[in-house]
Amino acid sequence: MFFICGISQGRKLFDYSKTAICSLCGGYGKYQVFMTYSYFSIFFIPIIKWDCRYYVQMSCCNTIYELNADKGKQLGRRESIEITEQDLTIIETGRRTSQWNQKSCAKCGYVTSEDFEYCPKCGQKF
Repeated sequence: MFFICGISQGRKLFDYSKTAICSLCGGYGKYQVFMTYSYFSIFFIPIIKWDCRYYVQMSCCNTIYELNADKGKQLGRRESIEITEQDLTIIETGRRTSQWNQKSCAKCGYVTSEDFEYCPKCGQKF
């Protein structure tokens, strides 16, 4: 007799929707809540889960926050909860923060965060 077993990692996306203004980039986005976990499986059926962690990702700039474990467990039990900024701890900054979104003109030095193709001051292409 033989067994097929293994240890792997999984990710579960929760059905939670809340729109908010991001404190990092200032954009209007939606919370995307998910859980990561490790599990032991036999014949590709998950038997035991451990190391469950809950995260919130902002849709505006992809910043990732770790969610308070108690709030995450409540969400996993499908309880109605309200996620506040006090429940979140920043893990990874997103790709569209104000400092990364700025352009600088090579000719005149004009700095802007707008999506211009040409410099509004001198006309040089960015």
